[in-house]
Amino acid sequence: MKRLLSIIGAISLVGTSTTSLVACNKPQQEYTKEKLADLKKEHQIDTTDESIKNNLEWIAPQEKPFNKVDNKWYYVVWRGDENNDWRIIKFQNNDLQHNKILDKYNECVLVLEFLSSHNTDLFIQENKYPNRRWYWKNDNSTYIKSTYRWNLDTKEPELIIDDKGNIKVNGE
Repeated sequence: MKRLLSIIGAISLVGTSTTSLVACNKPQQEYTKEKLADLKKEHQIDTTDESIKNNLEWIAPQEKPFNKVDNKWYYVVWRGDENNDWRIIKFQNNDLQHNKILDKYNECVLVLEFLSSHNTDLFIQENKYPNRRWYWKNDNSTYIKSTYRWNLDTKEPELIIDDKGNIKVNGE
């Protein structure tokens, strides 16, 4: 009887801790179509160049832009930790490499992770602690501030970031 109670206790303990662990996982923010359209307008960069203003699109994680090759140029504003300055990188989404390192800064790397056509994401990983990652889909703009896509096939714009991490067109 004691053995049976031990087994039942162990099973319930494992089940409880697993449920608690899943419950702590922060879900991805999902926006309605209207809210997403409003956010895209709100995140439009301030420039006098209408072509850039109309074709540089802010992207939300729920749109899953990296699930397929589209040969578009993407810009990501990111930092390794809360004390680092913001950085901007540009890359072309032209292959489905498993873990593509997009940028390195200090002890952190920005990685585009491709696991399957339904599971692709950006994350930042600390080199000292490989299991410590910040995923774009779960981030609240602490580490990955914004992601933009250039929607034309023409030359993509040269963008920079200001001291607050906001994207600007170089020279404006």
